[in-house]
Formats: sequence, C-alpha cells, structure tokens
Amino acid sequence: MDTAILTCALTGVLTNPRQHPVPVTPQQMADEARRAFDAGASVMHVHLRMQQDGLGHLPSWDPDVAEDVVGAIRAACPGVIINLTTGVIGQDISGPAACIRRVRPEIAACNAGSLNYLKLKDDGSWAWPPMVFDNPVAKVQQFLDVMAECRVHPEFECFDVGIVRSVDMYLRAGMVAPGLGRAELNFVMGVASGMPCDANLLALLPRYAPREAVWQATLIGRAEIWPVHRRAAELGGMLRTGLEDTFYLPDGQRATSNGELIEALARCAAQSGRTVASPDQARALLGLPP
Repeated sequence: MDTAILTCALTGVLTNPRQHPVPVTPQQMADEARRAFDAGASVMHVHLRMQQDGLGHLPSWDPDVAEDVVGAIRAACPGVIINLTTGVIGQDISGPAACIRRVRPEIAACNAGSLNYLKLKDDGSWAWPPMVFDNPVAKVQQFLDVMAECRVHPEFECFDVGIVRSVDMYLRAGMVAPGLGRAELNFVMGVASGMPCDANLLALLPRYAPREAVWQATLIGRAEIWPVHRRAAELGGMLRTGLEDTFYLPDGQRATSNGELIEALARCAAQSGRTVASPDQARALLGLPP
C-alpha cells in the first residue's frame, strides 16, 4: 500500500508508571493519544489499568474504566479508531467481552494462538515464572463471536510463524463472520519466546498470511527495532509503535511520550515513499464496518 496506517500502542499491560512514562488515568491516556494523533497515528491500541492509587501497573477489565478511558480518547482525537486489547490468561473472557460490549471499539485484538511466555535474566534465572499464554481455538472462537455480535473488526495477533499460518485456517473454517473488514494480522516480534525482531524473518511472513490480508508488525525492544520498522514500511505493512512496545527512539535516546515515537514512525513511512493515512483512509483500507 502507498499509504501507511500508523497505530500507537499507548501503555501496555504491566509497565509500572512509577518507573516509566506510561499513561494510566483517562486524562493521561487522552493526552498521550492526542500527541500520537497529532504525529500521524489514526489507530490507538488501548490497554486498561486499575485506577486505584498504587495499582496503575495492573490491568483492569472494568467496563466503567473502559468507558472512561475510551470516551476520553475519542473526545481528544475526533475520528480516531480504537483498537481494544483482549489478551487474558485462562478460559474466562467475561472481562474483555464486557469491555467490548460497553465501548464498541472499531477494532479488537484477537490473540490467534498459544505461546510459552518466557524470559530469562542474565544470571539464567526466570524473569517471571514460566507461563502459557493460552489461546486455544475454542477461546479464539469465543472472542470472534463477541466481535461479530458488536460488529468489531478482529486484528489477529501472531507471536509465532505457526500462529500466522493458523489464521488462514480460521478464515477457511468459517470462524470469522462476514462483513467485518479485510483480514488483518499483527506480527508480534521481540517477545523472548516468540518470533525475534528480525528484518529477514519479517520479509517472509506476509507469504504465510491469508491472501489480500493487511498486516503490521509489533516490534518490541530498544533502538534495534527501528531498522525493522523501516523494513516493514518498505514491504508495505502498516506500522505500530508506542510506549507499550519500546521506550527508545532510533538514536537510542529514551522517549518521553508516545508522540515522539509516532513522529519517528512517520519518518520511516516517509523514507519509504509512503504517506500517512488519515482515520478515514485507514477505515477504508481496513474495510471497517460502517
């Protein structure tokens, strides 16, 4: 595509706001979204945090919090596209489902397969107890059913090559309701036990996506991610960054806001000869339901 859709991942799951400049409150989320919006992001990927004092590093599935946060972002960024997270461990999806039903985002993330979620410290000990991010087919279908009910476009998050290949099977098996837009895949690269952040691997992945699918790359890391962002732009992918994915700008300096990161991402698009999509253009490219 000649036009690049920019997504801002505003805050993430567990990053501690006392240690890093991630937004938590509805006003903070709206302010950061506006900075990213002004820099060219037409899509905001939204995680929700507990609002009680001292608990802003923990996720929330409170529909009231979802309504307050998403309402503040929409008011600050007229026409913006909301992409709501749904990632949850275990079979109970009632929290994410309730949030989708309350705020009716245009897009919702749909984790498309399971992953051993691992990370080692330098001394060889686990950074956290080894865990499984479980997304069996039955759970994927539950999420897709809620999205169909609410006319929400699914973005399939793929942490490994086999998960990328699974999405085509989901479509051929009739798991996705018609009329929810073009197939969209998000290649998540940089999780220690998932796909590495590698430009050579990225160049191969689109061939395993469904035909005519739109794709983007979520790149997790430090300054080393930026050459891969540029490769994603050259290959015609959509582009995503934000304080959920990195704290570092291309020159290695720490970012102080999502706006700085999106400005750098817009430069990647421009250097590849691509223009940045407006929200209306992004809706058309994704085929979002009216």
